[in-house]
Amino acid sequence: MQLSFLQLPLNLMLVISALVSAVTVTAAPLETLTVTAAREALNTSNRSNSISAIPQQDLELISAVHVSQALARVPGVWVNRGNGQESLIALRSPVLTGAGSCGAFLVAEDGIASRATGFCNVNQLFDLNTEQAGSIEVLRGPGNEVHSSGAMHGVINVLSLAPNQTPQQQLSLEAGPNDFGRIKYSYSNTDGQHGYRLNVNGSSDHGYKDDSGYGQQKANFLHDYKADNLTVRTLISASNINQETAGYITGFEAYKDSSKKKLNPNPEAYRDSQSFRWQSRISQALSNDRRLIITPYARFTDMTFAMHFLPADPIEKNGQKNAGIQLAYSQPINQSLKVTTGFDSEFTNAYLKQSQQGGFGPFPKGKQYDYQVNAIVAATFASTEYRLSEATKINAGARLEYLQYDYDNRMIDGNSDQNGTPCPLPSGCRYSRPSDRDDNFTDLSVNAELIHHLNDQYLITARIARGVRAPQATELYRLQQNQAVADIDSEQIDSFELGLRSQFKTLSISLSSFYMQKDQVIFQDSDRQNIDNGATKHYGLEYALAWQMTNKWDLTVNGTLARHKYSKDVTEPNLMIGAKGNDIDTAPRRMASTQLGWQASADSRIEIEWVSMGRYYTDISNQHSYQGHNLLNLRLRHRFSQQINAGLRINNLSNEDYAERADYSAFQGDRYFVGEPRAVLADLSLRF
Repeated sequence: MQLSFLQLPLNLMLVISALVSAVTVTAAPLETLTVTAAREALNTSNRSNSISAIPQQDLELISAVHVSQALARVPGVWVNRGNGQESLIALRSPVLTGAGSCGAFLVAEDGIASRATGFCNVNQLFDLNTEQAGSIEVLRGPGNEVHSSGAMHGVINVLSLAPNQTPQQQLSLEAGPNDFGRIKYSYSNTDGQHGYRLNVNGSSDHGYKDDSGYGQQKANFLHDYKADNLTVRTLISASNINQETAGYITGFEAYKDSSKKKLNPNPEAYRDSQSFRWQSRISQALSNDRRLIITPYARFTDMTFAMHFLPADPIEKNGQKNAGIQLAYSQPINQSLKVTTGFDSEFTNAYLKQSQQGGFGPFPKGKQYDYQVNAIVAATFASTEYRLSEATKINAGARLEYLQYDYDNRMIDGNSDQNGTPCPLPSGCRYSRPSDRDDNFTDLSVNAELIHHLNDQYLITARIARGVRAPQATELYRLQQNQAVADIDSEQIDSFELGLRSQFKTLSISLSSFYMQKDQVIFQDSDRQNIDNGATKHYGLEYALAWQMTNKWDLTVNGTLARHKYSKDVTEPNLMIGAKGNDIDTAPRRMASTQLGWQASADSRIEIEWVSMGRYYTDISNQHSYQGHNLLNLRLRHRFSQQINAGLRINNLSNEDYAERADYSAFQGDRYFVGEPRAVLADLSLRF
């Protein structure tokens, strides 16, 4: 990392100081509550983590059809929309692809991961009810001691909306192009010590592309119980999606070709998925400011989909059942020192099957994989919060986590068809099945942070952390070609971060500069073998500004300037592609969003949003690229009365030709998921 890069935050600080000097502001304390960095509510002045929150009023204004539209407001985040409700995540990282890439991000609901450790899914965001959330919090960079294996690049935590204090029902109806429709219903009340909230929504979209579309339903039931020293929050969630999936269109800048935009080369593709989750967070306040938090939980998922990105469209079926418990105990030792210790445990039973009707060459007919994996996770953690002075605080923590897989192959071992017949030489069968085996991984993650208040308005932070992720089950047991064993270890990332925050009555600013080195990166080499000797580096600057310019006008700006690079040749030891020093594919160096809002009256708000995506490479060798795009979105919301309000949204106001995702394949060349043209959506909400 060059010195000039480190100087960038200092230069921005000078610009910000000039801005603050030019604007009349009044001091306000740095107190924004967050729960993502710990298992209890804290204000951000007590942590150095880079955390952003999208509040409920913003989520209501955006009324996202896809969660990527909401998360565009967070610096360092790009949720790469596929077709329908599919997605890939970039969170202080490039867009990561591959069987276990989703294991680099922790996607959670009220602090509990939506999928079991070792069994992530790249599309797991569609399990969560972001449509009726209380807020979405995003932690950028490695998680801390309370987060399980996988929070390497960050955490996306969807938080439930608390129960209303008085009886309230709300019904919302939405409509848009391509026969899009959505209905949302919510009921909430508090009766003595008990609070309730029921959220239900369903949506249907016939799709912009030919032979595409989806139907989706989600539901949450939240129950809060509050006594003098005891609180219990129970959340039950369920989701279902049935999607007809459209694949990539191919050809250089095909997304600009009106004759290709709506084509679907994979009309046979589909995805059906169901999920169910339960958790109860029991928090008991003890004497002397001690607290015990116990959270048991259980989850179930089941999915079937056509793998349209592979020859002959094999069908995959997978599912998991798991249960676990989290324990945390905190106690102050004295006025300066607080210690928290905890233990987490989880058991998972999962399966995966893959088959195809017709066979040819290296792709055998019939079953290709059929295995079951039982997994056990046991982890312990400890953290300390030590106040050096009224202005300075140090937090440090560590987590030791053990993961064991028990793999049972329910087919013939090795590289053959389902009957044991070898595929034609020279390549043999594309798919290989290892023999029954046990694998275990023990990983240590650590973090230490310094928080120093320069005064009531300015806060500076520094943090070092090591994040880890164990190999996912699919990386270990879904082997290809002639690999009999995947001899891979856990990925790890070392991170250093500096931050500056300032907050006044009408202006708040946040800057975060980071440098991360990632080792033992898991990928497939040129022989299609899963190996773990990759290395990458990631460094950049994230910024966020919120300015209440007048009583009626406000401005928010969020953005990222970053580089994500290969530190060594990707295909070692085969040395097919010399990637060292290249940008990682699908890693824009620049991303930004700006929202200009006008509160026309107490009942009316208008917002125009600019979302800017920089150029990025689409292949490892950096020979192909996507030029980036700029989108404008317009949103209006008006409250006619206490009972009735309505919204109007125009996405892609300038009708820009763009790609939601650009990629390059050695077999197909340039390929794209097409961004949708200008779309007008309207909603009507009734409260009673």
